[in-house]
Amino acid sequence: MKKLILTALLSLSFTSVSVQARDDIGAYSIADTMARPVAQNKLGNDIAFYFGEQAYGEVEQNFGEFKTNKKTNAFNKTDEEACQWVFLSAMISLKQRAIKEGGNAVVNIKSNYKNNLTSSTETFQCGAGALIAGVALTGDVVKLKN
Repeated sequence: MKKLILTALLSLSFTSVSVQARDDIGAYSIADTMARPVAQNKLGNDIAFYFGEQAYGEVEQNFGEFKTNKKTNAFNKTDEEACQWVFLSAMISLKQRAIKEGGNAVVNIKSNYKNNLTSSTETFQCGAGALIAGVALTGDVVKLKN
């Protein structure tokens, strides 16, 4: 009996199990996410955000390009829920950077998930798996003339 168990354990140790982690990259609506009450509450009106090639006013001062890369727990959430949540986290990070630098806007905001830079005025890129969702953004912190 001991030989049988030992043989079974040895057989299992030499068997490789292929586990495929899910990492689906999707495009989600910026407008829908920004319109959520929690987003409006957290982001406020102090800092303006301009995505992709959206037009904005004259730049008085440019503080440089800043990046954010955020992850969130996606367990027991739909991909859209997890992605909206982590996008908000990334936006809060950009807002905090703008305040720290003395800016009043973040312009040219682009998705940069897995260093794949994509520019859109309508959608952001998010990678979602069974346990984690992630959003990476890049944008220029500026002070726009009033």
